[in-house]
Amino acid sequence: MLGGVLTAIVTPFDGEGRVDLDAFQTLARHLVDNGSDGLVVAGTTGESPTLTDGERLELVAAALDAVGGRATVVAGTGTASTAHSVELTERAHDLGADAFLIVTPYYNKPPQRGIVAHFEAVAAATDRPVVVYNIPSRVVVNVEPETISRLAEVPGIRAVKQANPDLDQARHIVSAGLDLYAGDDNLLQPFLELGAVGGVCVHTHLVGPQVAAQVQAARDGDLERARELDRELQPAYELLAVATNPIAVKAALALLGHEVGGHRLPLVPASADELARVRACLARLGLLVTA
Repeated sequence: MLGGVLTAIVTPFDGEGRVDLDAFQTLARHLVDNGSDGLVVAGTTGESPTLTDGERLELVAAALDAVGGRATVVAGTGTASTAHSVELTERAHDLGADAFLIVTPYYNKPPQRGIVAHFEAVAAATDRPVVVYNIPSRVVVNVEPETISRLAEVPGIRAVKQANPDLDQARHIVSAGLDLYAGDDNLLQPFLELGAVGGVCVHTHLVGPQVAAQVQAARDGDLERARELDRELQPAYELLAVATNPIAVKAALALLGHEVGGHRLPLVPASADELARVRACLARLGLLVTA
């Protein structure tokens, strides 16, 4: 539906802390040229908590301008407020976004029936696909299997980005008839073996072609090759664990010559120790030659 390799793209900032749309479009084209079927714009990796609504929508428009027609553009329009999520979804829909990534409402800890009502309201705001983003490590609440079954009946809800390592729950998403996307990069291989269509990834900023090959191998039934690629990508998983996302991947991109700038507080640049660990992981991946 949306592709097998979706990259949750970082948001570049300039020296004044403003969104750098030129650098963003350059990176978007690079990602699509190197394995990404689509981009998730203004998600957590894109530092959505510190973006204004206007900036989110500018990024969606910039992505469509840069890669629309060559790749899918999935707009991150979920917030802790249902009304706000509906408004952002409607506005991104009007811009032409292909689909919408909607995170489970965070901080307010809704009950499961509230989660269903939230997604029903957002899905009613568009006739394009809605992707449920289940990430209990950040929002505290898990979207339970019974809730997944109810969401599968909602018109427009087509997929789940699952950042929960429970394999039984992932398997249930597939059996419910929804497209399963790995929401943590190290879950991609086990989820592919359960029938996932792919992943919404961060490491594909760095190793997109290898991940595209991994997904294709799994689709072709060559699990031995897919597992081999997964093992080779272990340093990429370790890199992302160095610091809170997207600190480590932005540091890695900068080391590889991409202009992505810094962060907005409360996120901060990688420390000297963290940068050294990122550099070591890149070297193990064969992407950076150490002195």
